[in-house]
Amino acid sequence: MTALITRDELKTAMDAGSVTVIDTLGGEYYVKQHLPGAIALVSADVDAQASALLPDRDAAIVTYCSNPSCPNSGQVADRLTALGYTDVRKYRDGIQDWVEAGLPTESA
Repeated sequence: MTALITRDELKTAMDAGSVTVIDTLGGEYYVKQHLPGAIALVSADVDAQASALLPDRDAAIVTYCSNPSCPNSGQVADRLTALGYTDVRKYRDGIQDWVEAGLPTESA
């Protein structure tokens, strides 16, 4: 099971530039709204794109999707771990929690 990260821990890591954030919703959801600096990577594309998007397998990575009921972030996190990424965590509460806390988002 993937380790979890809280909103406050994630924000601190993002502010420090010490984490790569992965939006696992992709598509129109990513275009409309995503966490600042997040990279879109959906489950179906992990095997094909992970090595190009995430060349450092020891870098801190956090996946997220919409909210706790969305399985995407866990699926991508589990696959990254299976591919040898060593520091993968999941922001279980997702973008819904981020927005409700009044934190900034970006659009593509």
